[in-house]
Amino acid sequence: MNRAFAAGLVLAGAAGAGVVLGLLLVAPSGAPPAAPAASAPPKTSTSASSAPDEADTAAVAVLARAIVDAIARHDSAAFGKLTCRPQTAEALAGLQRTWDAAGPVTARLAAPPELRGESATAKVHVEAAGGVKDTPFPLHKENGRWCVPG
Repeated sequence: MNRAFAAGLVLAGAAGAGVVLGLLLVAPSGAPPAAPAASAPPKTSTSASSAPDEADTAAVAVLARAIVDAIARHDSAAFGKLTCRPQTAEALAGLQRTWDAAGPVTARLAAPPELRGESATAKVHVEAAGGVKDTPFPLHKENGRWCVPG
């Protein structure tokens, strides 16, 4: 995978989700995974006693799509608005420089987001000239708003 783009993903993780940083550094690159079956239902909490709320499920889906869109458009400002904590102008400018240097990319959700109470995970599949990478973005509900922790 293009080193500049991989570095951009690392910066995105560091800026918005510190946990993602470690995952990006150890996640293997390689062939894209098989596309999920179109008829497969979204993954949800395995607990029968606490099914995810429809509003939370919808909010997580919107947030996951916004992450994908920000990556695909190389829009660090949009990504910064998705984080639980405000990001510094310096951090967002660094992320933007890295994404600009990466060249064209395509991004999509690798699978429907997984929701577990007030936490969720959105796995984003990114393809660039240098390869592919699936990155799990942790999501969290904070003060009634779903966001990328940081």
